[in-house]
Amino acid sequence: MAHTNLGTEAEPIQQAAPASEHSQNTGILMLGALGVVYGDIGTSPIYAFREALVASASRGPIASEEAVLGVLSLIVWALTIIVTIKYIIFVLRADNRGEGGTLSLMALVQAVLKKRSRIVLALGMAGAALFFGDAVITPAISVLSAVEGMEVVTPAFDPYVVPLTLLILAILFSVQRFGTGRVATVFGPITLLWFVAIGISGLIHIADAPTILYALNPIYIVDFLADSPSVSFVTIGAIFLAVTGAEALYADLGHFGRKPIVLAWLWIVFPCLLLNYFGQGAYVLANEGRIGHPFFEMNTGWALVPMVVLATAATVIASQAVISGAYSLTRQAVQLNMLPRLEIQHTSETQLGQIYMPRVNAFLAICVMLLVVGFQQSSDLAAAYGISVTGNMLVTTTLLFVVMKRIWKWPLGLAVALTALFGLIDVGFFVSNIVKVFDGGWASLVVAFVVILVMSTWVRGSNMLFEKTRKNEVPLDFLAENLAKKQPRLVPGTAVFLTSDPQSAPTAMMHSLKHYKVLHENNVILSVVTAPQPFVPKSERVKMEKINDLFMRVSLTFGYMEHPNIPKALVICRQQGWKFDIMETSFFLSRRSLKASPNSGMPLWQDRLFIGLARSAADATEYFQIPTGRVVEIGTQVAV
Repeated sequence: MAHTNLGTEAEPIQQAAPASEHSQNTGILMLGALGVVYGDIGTSPIYAFREALVASASRGPIASEEAVLGVLSLIVWALTIIVTIKYIIFVLRADNRGEGGTLSLMALVQAVLKKRSRIVLALGMAGAALFFGDAVITPAISVLSAVEGMEVVTPAFDPYVVPLTLLILAILFSVQRFGTGRVATVFGPITLLWFVAIGISGLIHIADAPTILYALNPIYIVDFLADSPSVSFVTIGAIFLAVTGAEALYADLGHFGRKPIVLAWLWIVFPCLLLNYFGQGAYVLANEGRIGHPFFEMNTGWALVPMVVLATAATVIASQAVISGAYSLTRQAVQLNMLPRLEIQHTSETQLGQIYMPRVNAFLAICVMLLVVGFQQSSDLAAAYGISVTGNMLVTTTLLFVVMKRIWKWPLGLAVALTALFGLIDVGFFVSNIVKVFDGGWASLVVAFVVILVMSTWVRGSNMLFEKTRKNEVPLDFLAENLAKKQPRLVPGTAVFLTSDPQSAPTAMMHSLKHYKVLHENNVILSVVTAPQPFVPKSERVKMEKINDLFMRVSLTFGYMEHPNIPKALVICRQQGWKFDIMETSFFLSRRSLKASPNSGMPLWQDRLFIGLARSAADATEYFQIPTGRVVEIGTQVAV
């Protein structure tokens, strides 16, 4: 468990009940999952097959039959092994009491590997940062590729592609304040219509070249890779576009629960994706291998404009998957003390997990729009896509091995074999994508680097600040013993001192004794603890320890998906025997004013970055929902 610093460190955040506990039936949750979870991977057919064929084509805009079958077979088996087997069957089972995502998995592993927690922390940090890299690429490439479909209708639309893309993205990010639940209600039916439409579109064209069904045989993968290794290596990087979005299944697990996500994939998403990819392959073969833009071109006549409009709507929804995933991941990072407190707005009266994070939303919006303006075309953005996703998947595979061996108690041989299979595929995709760094891949890596820099600075600075202040503090037991022998002037009421170190005398109390020479009749040293699990039962919420007649130590434990409400938690203390009147209770908080120091142990620039992050943290009084009229803040200066 991690103690929460009440002055500058991160705090737990909004409580979110697991989706499995919601009263909604599975059908409604499946519909919501379609809109939030599967939007990203569901729009991959717009560009994935085309980009892979372009990468494999040795005759310009013409693809050979072997290339079409090989590319399609790679897509089919990538979807089968990575999504259906790895994520649906295994990763979704590695939930942390209903919650998913890289950091949730990290916390689960940290609980069983305490001696290697730094390594696990680094892996979790890398996975989280790479997810953010994906979260800025997905909206840009998805919406841009759909709007480009209008060029198929008329080339005269070309000058308006980027401006319209920016307008759509601005609208998307502006509606986020209404919450994931309301967005899913609107997006779910549209996404269902999208999957049905692309499934039917593909099914109709399979008849153009029934031999396309040969691609089900993985032997075509072997033939394709062996025929031209250098070309196939580049093609594999493009193939990965078909499975981007799979990580959203795990990141959004807490919103809907495992069952609706699994059923939506098996019954709707997977079949419709396969039908569309096979239809595109058949269409290309029937047109003598001409690549073009098969997704839109095979919807000729009256169906073209409606498909472009529907594709645009679907890509907006695709962006929702990573945006909501970014919210979930950020609040976990805050709770696990990897980021400072960030403002959280609650957007639902019935579902406590529905939140909106203004700063995260603004960060994503700015990055996404800069990418659209900078790259201009989805084909250029495709080069930037994939690196962050493959890196994130590789981190998930590594942590999953620990879960298999230490938590699921699998035999070592079985865990190694399965991890080797997933790892080999992940590494293959990662290596084939990493070569695209200078073609645009640097964009997602820059975002990931910034996130890692912020997280590592916050973690390092918080630990150093904790150790520095602890050296100057007086042991609480020693102080309590001396004050009991020689009491200062006592005043009526109860004083609650919030601190991250319950073993030391709080700074606020020491300043009160130094300057006012008084002590309350009852003094409570209160600390908030973050558990490595999303939720903590009320029976484990409170721990009380009486030191002497003047002092008592209280610890409140919250899960990393819960929002700490101190007044409500204190009601449990009353039930356990601590009698107090909230109107006669004062809450003392230490507000630290941090100053950069050349001897901090960190470079001066990192020192200043940490101080800036600390100053940006949300107000502790509001965050803990303490009555403002009962709070006394005492400021101190600390050199870091």
